[in-house]
Amino acid sequence: MKPFGRREHPDLTLVSPPGPAPALRAVPNAQAAATLAAALRERVLKQIDATQAVDLSNAALRRQIEQVIHQIANEDRIEISAREQSRIAEELANDMTGYGPLEALLRDDTISDIMVNGPYRVFIERRGKLELSDVTFRDNDHVAAITQKIAGQVGRRIDESSPLLDARLIDGSRVNAVFPPLALDGPCLSIRKFMRQRLDLNGLAANGSMSPGLAKILSIAAKCRLNIIVSGGTGSGKTTLLNALSHFIGEDERIVTIEDAAELQLQQLHVVRLETRPANAEGSGQISQRDLVRNALRMRPDRIIIGEVRGAEAFDMLQAMNTGHDGSVSTIHANNTRDALIRIENMVQMGNFSLPTAAIRTQIVSAIDLIVQVERMRDGKRRVTQLSEVCGQEGDIITMNDIAAFEFGGEDAQGRIIGRYRPGVMRPKFMHRLEYFGEDRAWAQAELLL
Repeated sequence: MKPFGRREHPDLTLVSPPGPAPALRAVPNAQAAATLAAALRERVLKQIDATQAVDLSNAALRRQIEQVIHQIANEDRIEISAREQSRIAEELANDMTGYGPLEALLRDDTISDIMVNGPYRVFIERRGKLELSDVTFRDNDHVAAITQKIAGQVGRRIDESSPLLDARLIDGSRVNAVFPPLALDGPCLSIRKFMRQRLDLNGLAANGSMSPGLAKILSIAAKCRLNIIVSGGTGSGKTTLLNALSHFIGEDERIVTIEDAAELQLQQLHVVRLETRPANAEGSGQISQRDLVRNALRMRPDRIIIGEVRGAEAFDMLQAMNTGHDGSVSTIHANNTRDALIRIENMVQMGNFSLPTAAIRTQIVSAIDLIVQVERMRDGKRRVTQLSEVCGQEGDIITMNDIAAFEFGGEDAQGRIIGRYRPGVMRPKFMHRLEYFGEDRAWAQAELLL
């Protein structure tokens, strides 16, 4: 079996940090232990049949590797503890059948983000707070090998000539990687984990991300086929909220989802999932989100869900919302609901330079009903902070109405932020839609629970 690293990818040149890792420098005996472990790995890899190892489970492979290590230690009279044998066996098994040192972090459901800043600094986000983990890689080549394995599983590549990667794991977790020469200190890898526990709006309310009344309002908006934009910063919980909103889409509706890296996990049966494709090594074959949105309009969708609008596809999204595809949902990066409209306007202009600003704003007002702002606050909790209705235009200005806005009220003894939602005073312009679906009374009752 060929070991992972430079020999498997001879064209990859990585920048290695000078000298050993700081932890090894601090403990003199650790250098000898690392050298011994590396030699054992080399011997073990030569004795394992790669074709058979692929078919074994992680546990079975680990047992076999432990037996090989024990045999080598006896033959060469190497003093190595059973714990060390088990650790080396687990590392090798994870490299062969999984994602190496990342396996333990991926199995931990309390971790939401994994950030690899080179081989010796792996940070994690747990309950909204960043911390340095005790997980390390052997070297830059080890990080590169695991990253290239992830890329290969979804038909993508990352190396010195193509040093950027946007991909996903099999479970839907989002992966982004940067290789040298763009990353100066070695390969960098970021994983936004897909949470196994799929929260609905009631679950988010119980978790403190919104009030029960706001959860009810959002569920009514999804049922009544309002066009919704979920806005927020990176890691604020936009995709989680979008997944929760999708629970209220009817089973009799045809849904088309469009994403750069597939993350959405819709429960309905009639779902068509589309994913963009980057350019190949020759620079051709790229399929953008805009291409997919245009194609989706020909697929007879009832609803179109775009994982994240970030470019000229914003124009096609507005066109879809204005041509009978009510109930469409998308996410966007913005600091507040007003900024979300400005960003959409700017992105439309990216692909349609001749379109006047007044025409773009008219399209926005006609297309979008609600904007939901989510934010990861300083206590680590992700909350809905603003729910705004797009009302209309007064001159060149798009008018908006806050249906609910989070008001900061201090913090408790544990440092958790407390507050309340301030309800709006204006009657929503889409009240006729609520009446059409028979949800106007339920909406009024939900406003009382804010």
